[in-house]
Amino acid sequence: MIESEKMNDTKYLSPSELAQYLSVSIHTIYLWTSTKQIPFFKLSRLTRFEKNEIDRWMRTKKVETYN
Repeated sequence: MIESEKMNDTKYLSPSELAQYLSVSIHTIYLWTSTKQIPFFKLSRLTRFEKNEIDRWMRTKKVETYN
């Protein structure tokens, strides 16, 4: 199984997995969480992201084009 297929099976992603999934830096993920721009869970010191919720969040960020 390749790495991207493993992520599709994972319900919760770590910050580094999410950075890879979204093709952004881990610094960006931590910036988004510190400013509460992205949905996440805090489990003691662990930060986790629900993949389905991230996909929904991404769809809300879609910029419509002009006709």
